[in-house]
Amino acid sequence: MIELIKNRSDIGAGTRGADMGIDAMEIAAINMGDDYFNRHNHTDVRTHNESIYNKFTSSVAKRIEHVYQQCERVSNAVSSSIKRGNFPIVLSGDHSSALGTIAGIKQAFPKSTLGVIWLDAHADIHSPYTSPSGNVHGMPLAAALQVDNLNNQINQVEEDTKWYWQRMKMLCGDNPKVDSKHLIYLGLRDFEEAEKKLIEELNITHHSVPFVRSMGIEKIVKDCLLQLSACDKIYVSFDVDSMDCDAISFGTGTPVPTGFYVEEIISIFDALMASNKITCIEFAEINPLLDNKGNKMAETAFQVLAHVSRGVEK
Repeated sequence: MIELIKNRSDIGAGTRGADMGIDAMEIAAINMGDDYFNRHNHTDVRTHNESIYNKFTSSVAKRIEHVYQQCERVSNAVSSSIKRGNFPIVLSGDHSSALGTIAGIKQAFPKSTLGVIWLDAHADIHSPYTSPSGNVHGMPLAAALQVDNLNNQINQVEEDTKWYWQRMKMLCGDNPKVDSKHLIYLGLRDFEEAEKKLIEELNITHHSVPFVRSMGIEKIVKDCLLQLSACDKIYVSFDVDSMDCDAISFGTGTPVPTGFYVEEIISIFDALMASNKITCIEFAEINPLLDNKGNKMAETAFQVLAHVSRGVEK
């Protein structure tokens, strides 16, 4: 049974508004005459969104103490959902709390090997030592992998920030939650030099949109699943900025052109779901305040959500 984990947090982002993304999808469903959100059980995760008013915050990891607490809450919600026998679909504001989702899966399946498919224009593998913005939604994978990337350090990090960063890396266990060979990027096209060097150092698989199109989605997903064949469970994290902002809309915090079309995203999900290894899916970074086409991004995200949910329920 699907359980929706509603995580209306956007404190890890640089632009406010992603906390409204879930409500925007609910409005999209209502306008389409779909009672989706009435048909599925849900859990609301308490947020720390009021922390945006805090005057003092680390410049290299903004509001990290509250992001850490949010990740704890999401982790517990995801783990509890799985232990109840449900299939959690996490609907998040910004992408920082994906660390909590990963930790929750590991908490529920401590002895399982986890694979991660990261559908995103961005690498999200910065640390407080390398981030040019200090926005923690660019750091969840570094925390999950337990990497600081000190070879590419550009920031001096305060002691209290180091402490919370260490807590994030150790969330739900002393060991990395994901091995770099079990992480695959799809749609990556906008990332900094420090991230590029780390991806190369760790030999992380990353497929660009043109490459996916040239090889064909079926072939790419087959290769991804082959690479993750040793994984017992697979988590798919879908940042809507993996889609083409010109074709869809600019309703996300960091829109990037030349991304996937919605039909391609659906085809990727269909091929992945056929593996029967998908344990949890996350949707993130829908920002209706930035949408230049009404509520188009939320409508498109809901189109994907409704389609994927039908596949889960088969």
